[in-house]
Amino acid sequence: MSIEAQARPRRRRRTPAEARREALTEARTLLLSGGPDAVTLSAVAGRIGVTHANLIHHFGSAGGLQSALMGSMVHDLASAIQDAVERLRTDDGAPLEVVNAVFEAFSAGGAGRLAAWIVLSGDLSHLEPVRIAVQDLVKAIDTKIGNGDRLPPKAIGAAVLFIALTAFGEALIGPPLRDMLDQDEDASRNVVAQLLPGFLAKNSVSS
Repeated sequence: MSIEAQARPRRRRRTPAEARREALTEARTLLLSGGPDAVTLSAVAGRIGVTHANLIHHFGSAGGLQSALMGSMVHDLASAIQDAVERLRTDDGAPLEVVNAVFEAFSAGGAGRLAAWIVLSGDLSHLEPVRIAVQDLVKAIDTKIGNGDRLPPKAIGAAVLFIALTAFGEALIGPPLRDMLDQDEDASRNVVAQLLPGFLAKNSVSS
């Protein structure tokens, strides 16, 4: 049965803001269940009970809908990273707590798939809010696991790169790959947390 056939139209009066919000919610659901190709005007219109023309009125085109969805999800990803920053500033656990915060930020709301979609689209301007949030994350990690010594910014940046790339891979292919290797759900996080102190120490010496 197609995604459109599974949709349950909800025909009712709604404001333009409500229509856009509901459309983006359903578009996200389609993205996570079927990938970028599933995010079409007709599919989203069917799920919220409006016409194809109505969605064109709100978003202009399928590209406009997808761009709005990227913007909405990037905002959520940036917020998740900022939440991770606040946790790192207040919680006592480290370095596993650092790793958990970043992994959860990249898994929340399909952020891993979103990042892949944006990179494949070639328009990296959507990631600007994430760049700002990641810079704050570098500062928070520096404070959290710097052990009182100011590590070179390049070393902290390399640590964030290491964690984020692993979190990104986990979000995209982690579950089936872990099954292939008979690994527990937290295996990736635990490995990164164990390697992180030595990784930072090595980079702080060579930076």
